[in-house]
Amino acid sequence: MNPERTKHDKLNKDNYFGQDVYVPASNWFIAASLVLALILNFLPLQGDILIFRPDFVAIAIAYWNINHPHKMGMSVAFGMGLLMDAGNTGILGQHALAYCVIVYLTLIFGRRLRLFNSMQQAPQVGLILLIMQTVIVLVAISGGSALPDGYYFLATVSGTLLWAPGSFLLSMLLKQKSDPDAL
Repeated sequence: MNPERTKHDKLNKDNYFGQDVYVPASNWFIAASLVLALILNFLPLQGDILIFRPDFVAIAIAYWNINHPHKMGMSVAFGMGLLMDAGNTGILGQHALAYCVIVYLTLIFGRRLRLFNSMQQAPQVGLILLIMQTVIVLVAISGGSALPDGYYFLATVSGTLLWAPGSFLLSMLLKQKSDPDAL
């Protein structure tokens, strides 16, 4: 923490009124965002666009686990992973294990990640996404699949770049609306 900034913030009483107030996320909103992420993962893409498509479900799980860890858990991540495995016709449990690793890592680093803004969180979330893809590759290799080329990990780069706008969008949807009847 920066002591000068903290000292300045304590002296500035108007700063309190300039802070954003967020509505707590409802379970239905979290479920709707996870279903939308699942639909985005299942879009039928071909060619070079498929290489750059990030794992939207992993990004959504990481976002909700960082910002509302009491509403997201291993069971939700495991269930979303099983849905991903069934939809991709891959090894059953491959994405489930990877998504549980995301939940574990974001729970460990969650307090530190909440201190930063979304631009500062992006490289750290990128590392978590890289670990997730490494887990998926290790499970696939142990199941007899061939080792993917380096282009496979471009989805981590696009997921890292998507973190800041996605985080901003989800937080803007949770921002409290101004009351026109208020004084």
